[in-house]
Amino acid sequence: MVDRVRSRLAAAGGEITEAAVAAAVRAESGGVASDLDVLAALRVLRQEFVGAGPLDELLRDPRTTDVLVCGPTAVWVDRGSGLEATDVRFPDEAAVRRLAQRLAIAAGRRLDDASPYVDGWVADVGVRLHAVLPPVAADGTCLSLRVLRPAAHDLPALRSLGTVDATGEALLRAVLAARLAFLVSGGTGTGKTTILAAMLSTVHPRERIVCVEDAEELRPRHPHVVRLVARPANIEGAGGIVLRDLVRQALRMRPDRLVVGEVRGAEVCDLLAALNTGHDGGAGTVHANSAGEVPARMEALAATGGLPRDALHSQLAAAVQVVLHMRRLGSGVRVLDVVGVLTRTSEGVAVAEAWSRTRGWSSGREALGRLFADRGVRAPW
Repeated sequence: MVDRVRSRLAAAGGEITEAAVAAAVRAESGGVASDLDVLAALRVLRQEFVGAGPLDELLRDPRTTDVLVCGPTAVWVDRGSGLEATDVRFPDEAAVRRLAQRLAIAAGRRLDDASPYVDGWVADVGVRLHAVLPPVAADGTCLSLRVLRPAAHDLPALRSLGTVDATGEALLRAVLAARLAFLVSGGTGTGKTTILAAMLSTVHPRERIVCVEDAEELRPRHPHVVRLVARPANIEGAGGIVLRDLVRQALRMRPDRLVVGEVRGAEVCDLLAALNTGHDGGAGTVHANSAGEVPARMEALAATGGLPRDALHSQLAAAVQVVLHMRRLGSGVRVLDVVGVLTRTSEGVAVAEAWSRTRGWSSGREALGRLFADRGVRAPW
């Protein structure tokens, strides 16, 4: 019956309201459908046409960070402590494909046999979407949904959660007070955006923060925040606005602190150029396996913008002073793991560890202390 009702609604056109669905159910049943039948059909069809279908309940859970679908019978969820299998099932492979295509359309993207994979932002559902269709996905349509909830914790809240300890919080506050430019590094889901938003919430209310993001995540508790969000191209490939263009626009908006939510491409060139023209106190996040690998990661990103290695290292050394590396423990807790200082070497730029969650103070503390002293801020040790 559900298939017949779907076909009737498609043929009728117009807005799909609950009343229209109920009328179609009764018409297809010959007028003998009970109220329970109508409600059941409404529930199934709502999943077909609205939201994320059978995945809605998982996405509504405030603990959910990722939902992964590998065909109709394999749905996994990460609620902060690693992936776990769920009881959610799709009727068949066609149902998974329909959901993937509907979400792709909502993101303004195309997903079909000619374009069998897609990456986009679905604002209505609040997720970052990635989908792959068969036969590229050999075992059935694959969906990867990353839940993007606004990061709104402050530093005291992160301390209570175990993300930072007393020393870590003091270091973060000193970095902000000294207006040092910093990068938050770490892997996917380690809390980079969360700690960045918490730090921005501590910035003095008189300062103007301009945030540039690929997807809307940063919502610091600050009275003067301007947020610019990139936009993907539409189905025709037009209308896209990339981060690099938004960084340039942000420079004309009189920012006291320029923040790039995630440095992932050629925009690194414009960010470093901006931080080298008097815009101190800026920040950004970057994917890296460790604090020490941040220069190499920035070098790779700068290459996409045509910035050679020597120029990148020179710009990076002058523009950024501190690296904050985040790590996710086996228990699922996200922690500030390392605070490092960018220093010049004979080969370019390296990160000297100043403090570690497990090892305490290290050799880089001296360099960090000099940075604080130069800005008139007392070192927190």
